[in-house]
Amino acid sequence: MIEIDAILFDVFGTLVDWRGSLIRDFTSWSVGRGLTVDWTGLVDAWRAAYVPSMNRVRNGERAWANLDTLHRESLQDIGHQFGLPATVHESDREYLVQGWHKLDPWPNSAAGLQCLKTRYIIAPLSNGNMSLLVDLARHAGFPWDAVFSAELFRHYKPDPETYLGAAEFLGLPPERVLMAAAHNGDLRAARKFGLRTAFIARPHEYGPAQTHDLAPQADWDFVASTVENLATQLGLPA
Repeated sequence: MIEIDAILFDVFGTLVDWRGSLIRDFTSWSVGRGLTVDWTGLVDAWRAAYVPSMNRVRNGERAWANLDTLHRESLQDIGHQFGLPATVHESDREYLVQGWHKLDPWPNSAAGLQCLKTRYIIAPLSNGNMSLLVDLARHAGFPWDAVFSAELFRHYKPDPETYLGAAEFLGLPPERVLMAAAHNGDLRAARKFGLRTAFIARPHEYGPAQTHDLAPQADWDFVASTVENLATQLGLPA
């Protein structure tokens, strides 16, 4: 058995259903508001802008900005392509940005975390900003021991400052920390910097047409179907 003291979790896609949550929320919210928007197209394009927007920060093209700011800028850039008027009221635009703060969890995510918490330190390691991660935890019932946001390090994953910074805050060597994610790229970076790795399959994160991260692409330390399944593999009662 691999000896670990803490488990860090990716959040978007791994623990919460960002796509389904946003489409449901925006579709319901826009009824009666006079907005005819392709919410599915907008949400997918908004997520597609996620990594490029962070990369502009990572490679020095722009100054540090947290994820709420990057989301707001991306929405401004793409919204009109899907029917969101450029003149939409600022309060409406802010509602859409804040939608990322209230994403619904995948079934049993919270229960799995509660189980793991009985033995391990558990925390998110996410590119989300601190207020976003706190709001998500309260909305979804995630029982974190700590919250590690890219905002703390002023670096976005997969920069080493994030993975190693979280381990340092916990006072642990990287090899005593397990990174759990539904994304092979996240785990490749975590392993590169000495962390243990767990792949949690989320084959519907990007909807029915998902083509990537359907399965583990390396010999990760653990491969689980759910958070609860990871707890079981670590020897905790279901």
